[in-house]
Amino acid sequence: MVKSRRDFIKISALSSAGLFVGNQVVKATSSVAGSEKQDSDYKLPSELKRTPTYCEVCFWKCAGWVHKDEDGQIKKITGNNLDLNSNGRFCPRGTGGVGMYYDEDRLKYPLIRTEERGKQTFRRASWDEAFKYIADKMAKIKEEHGAEATALFTHGSGGKHFTKLMKGFGSANVAAPSYAQCRGPREVAFIATYGQGINSPENTDIRDTRCMVLIGSHIGENMHNGHVQEMSDAIDKNATIITVDPRFSTAASKSKYWLPIKPATDIALLLAWIHVIINEELYDKKYIEQHAYGFDQLKAHVQSMTPEWAYGITTIKPDVIRETVREMAKAAPATIVHPGRHVTWYGDDTQRLRAVAILNALLGSWGRRGGFYMPDKVSVPHAKLPPFPKPEFTWRDAMDGKYQLADLALANGMCDATIPTSGMNRSIKGWIVNGTNLIETLPDRKKTLAAIQNLDLMVVVDTMPMEITGWADVVLPECTYLERYDSIRDSQHREPTIALRMPAAKPKYESRSAWWMAKNLSRYMGLEQYFPFDTLEEELDHELKQMGTSLAEMQQVGVKKWKRAYDDIYFKDGEAVEFFTNTGKIELYSTAFAEAGFDPMPTYTAHPEPPQGYYRLIYGRAPMHTFTRTANNPNLTDLMSENSVWVNPKVAREWDLKNGQEVYLQNQDNVVSSFPIKVRVTERIRWDSVYMVHGFGHANKKLSRAYGRGASDAEMITNVMVDPIMGGTGMRGNFVTFRFTKGEEA
Repeated sequence: MVKSRRDFIKISALSSAGLFVGNQVVKATSSVAGSEKQDSDYKLPSELKRTPTYCEVCFWKCAGWVHKDEDGQIKKITGNNLDLNSNGRFCPRGTGGVGMYYDEDRLKYPLIRTEERGKQTFRRASWDEAFKYIADKMAKIKEEHGAEATALFTHGSGGKHFTKLMKGFGSANVAAPSYAQCRGPREVAFIATYGQGINSPENTDIRDTRCMVLIGSHIGENMHNGHVQEMSDAIDKNATIITVDPRFSTAASKSKYWLPIKPATDIALLLAWIHVIINEELYDKKYIEQHAYGFDQLKAHVQSMTPEWAYGITTIKPDVIRETVREMAKAAPATIVHPGRHVTWYGDDTQRLRAVAILNALLGSWGRRGGFYMPDKVSVPHAKLPPFPKPEFTWRDAMDGKYQLADLALANGMCDATIPTSGMNRSIKGWIVNGTNLIETLPDRKKTLAAIQNLDLMVVVDTMPMEITGWADVVLPECTYLERYDSIRDSQHREPTIALRMPAAKPKYESRSAWWMAKNLSRYMGLEQYFPFDTLEEELDHELKQMGTSLAEMQQVGVKKWKRAYDDIYFKDGEAVEFFTNTGKIELYSTAFAEAGFDPMPTYTAHPEPPQGYYRLIYGRAPMHTFTRTANNPNLTDLMSENSVWVNPKVAREWDLKNGQEVYLQNQDNVVSSFPIKVRVTERIRWDSVYMVHGFGHANKKLSRAYGRGASDAEMITNVMVDPIMGGTGMRGNFVTFRFTKGEEA
């Protein structure tokens, strides 16, 4: 029996009661008129006990309140009841965000490297000196190689400001690893099918679903706050949950069906489901007839892909395949085959997500209640800026015509474009890395380090001394999200909303916001015209007043909601809908893929098996941690201080492994983990695989709580299967075995 929401992932729901802010605009004015004045003029009225924010611990960006005591010390963070992303509740990560502010290991001052890259030897510098160093180096790169020979890797809110700086400089090489290393195949697949992507937060109508299928999507562990809450509601209303995963995840434990699929065979299962739904005529005939293109081609394509065929590939029995897809059809159109978030697995990921998109179309769930709603978003009116210079060279020029269907820049593509090859007449020579630990984020660490060693300049902007900071030429300490203003949050949802982040405290040490850094760097680089406001507060107030509100009002409410302009959250029966595809229809047969030379419908291709004595490495998330960003957080390490490697009892017996025993992992390319990891013997993982939580095994000794705790899965990912359609980096084709000591095989 499925348990209730009280037994599901517990979401912190602390009271958001607090004092209202006064009517005045509270300013936190770091000096931006001149870098010679570097002390903050930060002032905060003594009566202000609660300030609005939106969380920076993960991409969900839940809006909340920061509460302080009588001495002005930050005590807790709670959800904003007006926020659709959080519904007034914060997850463990969000409530633990206070630990970022108080972490004594955080970066405190600008640093300039004194020895060769990677030796972690730096000297303290002034902001003046750091900015001049960067500006001089970038000017030299521009003179010798062109402005296009610089790139920005970014994750988080500060990226908007550095993006403006880079574009003003003349470079369009701006990438977030979250695209090619996480969600990119999903976006390309859904754009090819429906003419629009999923984006964030995903437009899945979980609160009203009657059946949800999770394929490697660990809701409850990846802690997508609003969706966890909606899934809890769906469970309470007896929705059917079907989880497909080699591991008995938290979501699997709440499911009616758990399908422990053989890894790397998901496309075969999806195609078998499509076969059944078509041949048993379970699909939404009216919906498909009105909205879809290519049904006959799809029907012919899957005729041989029976449940019996899939059984031999996936190890899922034919009767289970039929029973589960009938459950989906019975609940349709209030059925979601969830597209997932981290979908870069095996290199054929865009086609796997195409199969997911097609299955949703056959169920009639796109644009239907309980399936996928049509999101809305408010437009924030930004100040009109001078036109940006047009770049003559981008990362695409280093790709030899590949990945044309990628709708955003590829972080791995920019890394490749940094390593000179005989086929390239130009390469990237300067990186700014903002808020992303590329050593742990980009797969194939050896290639990442080779690219870094080919740079003339690398600037790292971060709050913490991550692995990437040790390779920087200049380190700029960003203050935490609790100490700064940022751009208005305008993420999509059922209704358009905006949220304000304002500082709750003065920035500690000499840390500064990304806006302040970009603004001052613009002065040294002669790009002041792209930053026309003296303070970010002035810029925000200018934007908000054009939207019918103000900074003063947003300081009081934190979140503001608009009504949808049109009643179009769901398709109406019989409504003529035009999709932004080549045919104007939902494309079961993708004309865009066919034109680009790719299979217009997904097919299954077998992937390599683990060698004898090796096991497929599967990695995932924990609800209290976000990637590598939180492993040192003093509040969150109390909840989980290291990871473990999940091993099936059958495998444990073969290797004589015991619970809590420390082992080293060695991958198929003979890379051995830098640190040992403890064994967890459990039936919750298939015998052909092992599992570990991502984000541990930090090698930077400046992280006093995280250094050497557990093992790094990223270190084991040396075999990267690049998706030929959009360039995403498949990272689950790596296999590991065990060593009892680092120098000897187990």
